[in-house]
Amino acid sequence: MTHADGRRIRVVLADDQPVVRAGFRALLDLTDDLAVVAEAPDGDRAVEAVRTTRPDVVLMDIRMPGTDGLEATRRIAADPDLTGVRVLVLTTYEVDAYVFRALRAGAAGFLLKDIDAPELRAAIRTVAAGHSLLAASVTRRVIEEFARLGPTGGAAPEEHRLAVLTDREREVLALVGAGLTNQEIGARLLMSPLTAKTHVSRTMTKLGARDRVQLVVLAYETGLVRPGT
Repeated sequence: MTHADGRRIRVVLADDQPVVRAGFRALLDLTDDLAVVAEAPDGDRAVEAVRTTRPDVVLMDIRMPGTDGLEATRRIAADPDLTGVRVLVLTTYEVDAYVFRALRAGAAGFLLKDIDAPELRAAIRTVAAGHSLLAASVTRRVIEEFARLGPTGGAAPEEHRLAVLTDREREVLALVGAGLTNQEIGARLLMSPLTAKTHVSRTMTKLGARDRVQLVVLAYETGLVRPGT
């Protein structure tokens, strides 16, 4: 897919290994609707490249020398001028402590580095369209692990953060945290998928969440959803 105005989806590659960047570029250059607009070997230059090129998606390696991908993701997510930029974290392992922190920092999801070409292209298109990579069960397992072992240091759940929500919005947030789609939420709460989507959007706005990934993280951090439930 391309943007509604016909533009190609613009991608920045951030990885300290030239061979990895070359591999991803080779895969993406063969795709008509995707374009690599910059590469970066570390976090500082990744943020610089993003501010210069304003891509749609960043493929961000977490473990880079100097400023790592975690800090770069945090800077991108915190910059109001880069609101439309979506970060996909690249990792070698399914359960990686850095991934948990990147999701909290604002990443839209994560990819394993051994992903095949069709899945890579589909993932980029998904996040460029404003969605998050939460459908795969492995992603939910990672977020559950984040909730259990994550960087809260065993602190008590921050339930007070949910005070801004209505009872219905709390119900919806709990179901988002459990990995349900809008259609599944609608069926569970006897409402249309469109109404469920509206509730999800309002919940995101009230909680200051960038996307559905952060709603899931918040559902766990606040204790509304617990690992294994």
